[in-house]
Amino acid sequence: MPDHDVRLQQLTAWLDEQLEKLFQDNAWGDVPTGSLTAASSDASFRRYFRWEGAGHSFVIMDAPPPQENCRPFVAIDHLLATASVNVPVIHGQDLERGFLLLGDLGRQTYLDIIDQDNADPLFTDAIDALLAFQRLPMAAPLPSYDDALLRREVELFPEWYVGRELGLTFSDAQKASWQRVSQLLIDSALAQPKVVVHRDYMPRNLMHSTPNPGVLDFQDAVYGPVTYDITCLFKDAFLSWPQARVEGWLRSYWDKARAAGIPVQATFEEFQRASDLMGVQRHLKVIGIFARICHRDGKPRYLTDVPRFFAYIDEVIGRRPELAELGELIAALKAEARS
Repeated sequence: MPDHDVRLQQLTAWLDEQLEKLFQDNAWGDVPTGSLTAASSDASFRRYFRWEGAGHSFVIMDAPPPQENCRPFVAIDHLLATASVNVPVIHGQDLERGFLLLGDLGRQTYLDIIDQDNADPLFTDAIDALLAFQRLPMAAPLPSYDDALLRREVELFPEWYVGRELGLTFSDAQKASWQRVSQLLIDSALAQPKVVVHRDYMPRNLMHSTPNPGVLDFQDAVYGPVTYDITCLFKDAFLSWPQARVEGWLRSYWDKARAAGIPVQATFEEFQRASDLMGVQRHLKVIGIFARICHRDGKPRYLTDVPRFFAYIDEVIGRRPELAELGELIAALKAEARS
């Protein structure tokens, strides 16, 4: 029997015990006959199931050690809940085995339902939730988005995309160019005011829920640049919006953030430049991650989203002369790969 089937048996037995206790504690009566179905999986080793029975619905996270660790999810879930962010209630946990029994925030992500007509109200709710956790005091023991982490992320691009996907190696001149561009992006990120950063605050990780949105996939949260999450929200892997509309949403966020006492940059122009450079750092990282998921984990479908991230980078380079060197480097790599 495959290992994952053994794991599913273990999870099912654990779930039965948890449901028994949960129904007893809440005086809901006997546990009804329910169905367990696959809810979703993601780019990590985690997978999710949904249990439903007699009007009750729960989500079960299966996060197999040693590849995954549930502890950060649990800690940050509690932290965000203190800011009244709608995160899953944790009804049961086995941290050693990597099982969590969670409240169900619904079936529809923002990605499932967002369109040109409803984007404004949905993003208004998402901005308000973001501001709620950005107001949190930096008192919890979260790691920092420091020089080492930013550099490790950006280096995924030459290692996995340039090296493995394109099969190329930087020349000495390209290496020097890359170092200059990387330093510019890292310096910009480190110069920004710090807040709690979700790190993947995008429509796929926001549930259409009451209150709206439900927030998921926050286990990698850190203290880091104030522009990170808001930039991520509008420039994700699956949706692209017209730049004029993105600028309107960014300005709305900046106005609200200032009113809420969030330490954003003093002028919108400074804020937008910081957002642009933060976005480019993230886009390069994501391109590297998608190449790694393909070549290391055997999931090539993520590479189909790489052109969207290059388009985001191109758009910013067009506005930011200081990134012209990056544009030249990318153009040279693409030409080399084609030849």
